[in-house]
Amino acid sequence: MNRDVSRFIDDYFGEMIAGNAAILAGAGLSVPAGFVDWRELVRPLADELELDIDRETDLVAVAQFHVNANGNNRNRLHRAVIEALSADNPPTVNHGLLARLPIVTWWTTNYDKLIETALKDAGKIVDVKTSVAQLANTRPRRDAIVYKMHGDVDRPDEAIVTRDDYERYNRDRGAFINALAGDLVSKTFLFLGFSFTDPNLDQVLARLRLTFESNQRRHYAIFKKRTRLSTEDAASFEHAKIRQALVIEDLKRFNVKVVLVDDYGDITEILQEFERRYRRQTVFVSASAASFEPWGEAAVTNFMRTLGKKLVAKNMKIATGLGLGVGNSLFTGALEQIMEARTGHIEDYLVIRPFPQAIPDARQRQQVWEQYRREILGKAGIAVFLFGNKLAGTDVVNADGMEKEFNIAAELGLITLPIGATGYMAETLSGRALIGLTDSQKAQLDQIQVPVDDLNDLIDPIVKLVSALREGK
Repeated sequence: MNRDVSRFIDDYFGEMIAGNAAILAGAGLSVPAGFVDWRELVRPLADELELDIDRETDLVAVAQFHVNANGNNRNRLHRAVIEALSADNPPTVNHGLLARLPIVTWWTTNYDKLIETALKDAGKIVDVKTSVAQLANTRPRRDAIVYKMHGDVDRPDEAIVTRDDYERYNRDRGAFINALAGDLVSKTFLFLGFSFTDPNLDQVLARLRLTFESNQRRHYAIFKKRTRLSTEDAASFEHAKIRQALVIEDLKRFNVKVVLVDDYGDITEILQEFERRYRRQTVFVSASAASFEPWGEAAVTNFMRTLGKKLVAKNMKIATGLGLGVGNSLFTGALEQIMEARTGHIEDYLVIRPFPQAIPDARQRQQVWEQYRREILGKAGIAVFLFGNKLAGTDVVNADGMEKEFNIAAELGLITLPIGATGYMAETLSGRALIGLTDSQKAQLDQIQVPVDDLNDLIDPIVKLVSALREGK
């Protein structure tokens, strides 16, 4: 990645973690899902008017011409929206990546349902706003708000398509303008698939520029660097390149910084990097112990408690299933640090998921536990494995559940850190191939694979390694 892209990732990720990130999605985000862009949407209308849509630049005007030519009857226009966008197409990879990020505020000029579907697929409660009346209502416990400022495919009669619609926008849907203006002041936006030709957005950006002048909040847009099309002559390509450069320069008036990528696939790589960084803010701790030898129960529980405390002190979020014998100690230490520091809420630092035990059918119980493990591990980017033993009758044996969690973690792309010095299954797993570690980090891990007399000697090396992995160092 070039320097501009790296800086953008650092800056925008920081806004995500602070809870200040927002998305404004245009038609370009939906096209890879199989939906048409604006030009293709109005193509059948242009055909009826005997216009060559490929020569038209004002597509809103084409929609207006069609309504005019039909005595202000919008039925055919509504059909065009429904036919083009009502298919139940699944969200794209990029939709899925975005939906899993800690972004609450979403704006879109699209009519399709890809954004809200992706958010629901990510397990989030979504509050969708398609009309002014809905702005006054709040869905309980919502995780994301989606403002569909130009309407929804389910209500094509209210879609903003024609010049008349835009001219009446302030009167009929002005509350959306005010809400968007407020979010642009308080949040950092990323514009994706957006061409910056929307009159409503122009109005809002102009208002903010005049109000805040040289103190506007920084926003970002991702553009694909203009390349020559196979059907394009040299003069047309040169014109397009110059125009893109002028648009990028003009957006600086609104403090919108454009990030140029060579290919649309680069956007996916950027979003994957966001997800990787976000997941690495959470460490999954797999630990269980029916036997505490050779250190003794007091030493093991003290070690787990101190580890939980120090991980939270480093602003790590801990995910755990409260493993047998040691899980409560980890939780206790983490909770003590949260309450002492008073720098956040408990849910900001802990994802506690005790395993459901009251399932009498063994096969069904194992199926539920498999799904359960995948769900909790899917929220983390790093997995630490400690101890890992259980009783089989009167015998102490390695915990097979830990091995299952290790395999799932590896499958989901987590960095796996079995701490062999704690013995049992963790020691067995320490010989497995380790993915995602640098040579230096592997050397650090090797140092905590050999048995120790005092478990507390392992705490600082574990915390140091986890912190470095979170920061990508």
